Amino acid sequence: MKRKILLVTLLALLASVSAFPQKVSQSYVIGFYNLENLFDTVHDEGKNDYQYLPDGQNQWTEAKYRKKLQNMATVIRAMKEENKRWHTVLGVSEIENRHVLEDLVSQPEILAANFQIVHYDGPDRRGVDCAFLYRPSEFQLIESLTIPFTFYGVALNSPMTPEERKNFRTRDVLMVRGTIAGEMFAFYVAHLPSRLGGKGGDLRARGAEIIYEHAQRFEKRFPGIKIVVMGDMNDDPFNDSMSLFLHGRKTREEMEESDFYNPYWAMLEAGYGSNAYRGVWSIFDQELVNYNLAHAPEGTLQLLPLIQRRRQTFYGRVFSKPFMTVQEGPYKGTPFRTFSGGTFIGGYSDHYPTYIIVGK
Repeated sequence: MKRKILLVTLLALLASVSAFPQKVSQSYVIGFYNLENLFDTVHDEGKNDYQYLPDGQNQWTEAKYRKKLQNMATVIRAMKEENKRWHTVLGVSEIENRHVLEDLVSQPEILAANFQIVHYDGPDRRGVDCAFLYRPSEFQLIESLTIPFTFYGVALNSPMTPEERKNFRTRDVLMVRGTIAGEMFAFYVAHLPSRLGGKGGDLRARGAEIIYEHAQRFEKRFPGIKIVVMGDMNDDPFNDSMSLFLHGRKTREEMEESDFYNPYWAMLEAGYGSNAYRGVWSIFDQELVNYNLAHAPEGTLQLLPLIQRRRQTFYGRVFSKPFMTVQEGPYKGTPFRTFSGGTFIGGYSDHYPTYIIVGK
């Protein structure tokens, strides 16, 4: 009986792991990782980083900071080991400044990747930004810019007063454009407004609308451009921000040319998750691709299948390993985070990273 249970468990694990494409001549890993409050130990003027100082609430010492850097690098290295290649591009969120990124890409575990950095200081009151890491041997940078949050879209029906709107600050969206294997790509990296207190649904919808409108302008300006929207959306694929205002679709077959394909919608329904709250799993960490990538012409870079499970094909990957996961106690099976109940526990992040692979 025990042997039978072991065999069933083994088969289930094999069915759920990444089946990296073998019959392609070129392939590139495109991913996103919420690094969960990657702060250094020095105060940045104008940022509310006081709890991440040696004498702050978290007693954020140099030793804890170095442990956090090593942990993040360990996860990125583990993804490289699984895929047999580094990420071509990796969007990240919840980073304090360029300094922490420079420290991260210099970690011995990932130094060989030669990641370069795109980052702008943003207006978020907590002091966290989005950023973009890339390998210049595979991605050739053309331009980058930040897209601020504004209140002028149709998605917003907020009860906020004019004064509250004036004082509202959130993360900018980062846009990076360049080429992979000679083909033009645009990447949008986002960390949409928080769900804290059960609020912000209309703000996330507006954030998604901002991205969509910019992407539509790019598609007109650069016919054939391939676009990836990635980030911690603080919403699931079926929520209005993703499905209505970003025009995310569950399947490639139901897409129109103005839509995005969200591979994580079907994965969420199949039981995958990148983050958990009070026992409920979500996939807030997503990569969505435009029609030009989801239905790429033959011989050009296209979205590749990654997982075969129960006769379903999935085009995304939620990357989790036992060392990134709580192994016992009330939070068993969820992401092993940096702090728990205000106590430093030396974990990784409260989110698992996700990625897609394109190739031809």
